[in-house]
Amino acid sequence: MRKSLLAMIGVATAVGLAGCGANTATTGTPAAPQSQAAQVASEKPQVFTTIYPLEYVTKRIGGDHVDVVNIVPPGVEPHDFEPTAKNMVALTSADLFIFNGSGLELWVEKAVENLDKNHTQVINTTEGLELLKAAEHEDEHAHEHEGEHADEHAHEHAHEHAHEHDHGEYDPHVWLNPNLLKAQAEKVKQALVSKDQAHAADYEKNFTELASDLDQLDKEFKEMVAQAPKKQFMVSHSAFHYLAEQYGLKQVAISGVNPADEPSPAKMKELVEHVKEHQMSYVLFETLVSPKVAEVIAKEAGVKTATLNPLEGLTQADVDAGKDYLSIMRENLETLREALK
Repeated sequence: MRKSLLAMIGVATAVGLAGCGANTATTGTPAAPQSQAAQVASEKPQVFTTIYPLEYVTKRIGGDHVDVVNIVPPGVEPHDFEPTAKNMVALTSADLFIFNGSGLELWVEKAVENLDKNHTQVINTTEGLELLKAAEHEDEHAHEHEGEHADEHAHEHAHEHAHEHDHGEYDPHVWLNPNLLKAQAEKVKQALVSKDQAHAADYEKNFTELASDLDQLDKEFKEMVAQAPKKQFMVSHSAFHYLAEQYGLKQVAISGVNPADEPSPAKMKELVEHVKEHQMSYVLFETLVSPKVAEVIAKEAGVKTATLNPLEGLTQADVDAGKDYLSIMRENLETLREALK
């Protein structure tokens, strides 16, 4: 994959250098090149993001002063997303390229190598944050019930998938902790202020409003968890450790950091037993990935299923309904309120 991507980027960069005036108008899809007059008239910073939460905070902070394009389209799972040559051509026009980092976007490293750093400022929004190691929670429930044999099996399973998918040492899903998304947003704000001093006051104001909204969301989660009788939940992939860590909850994940990983039959049996032993009422699955494994476990355990959204990307239905990070996180809050009863 990396060899083919590198070749793709090389072609895209050559094309991009020949026509860096290309602009983008829709999420993940390059638009037709602007005329020279239009390019002169439009002096808005061109900002490219990689995942929905970063698109959300960039639009909140930038407002009407920036043009924002999210490279991963709606309805696409970002863990295994591969950009097209058109994506790479469009990226050469970016004034700012904002990505999550910590192993989420496997293609970014090669893409960054081929950008003109004098034109495009690159921001890794998880750089400097306190990250959680993926290995700390992928198979933590296995250690509780199966002793040393399960411990060895869990490490083997985690090692195999780490080798296969190479998503890095750390869990990248930091945005599910509102406080960490606020820290990411702070980096976005600083980059916008640096790039566009003329609108610095607006960027500061918009960031302050966003930070207040995230603080309120954090407060609501704390209040909900404080009243919850149970403190652990089972979910289809290990995306919610930052949320669980923030609010004193325990995530029990069916698969690892990459949702494509699937548990073995022995692991499935163990998960069913875990649901029964801890009297869970729900097994939670996610948008953008198949619910099949979660549904099998729920059926075997005799419990219900519900959706917990990791906000790695919006579906087209979410976009059409006007949902955003805050509204979906509040839906998550209500799902967890029910699951923790």
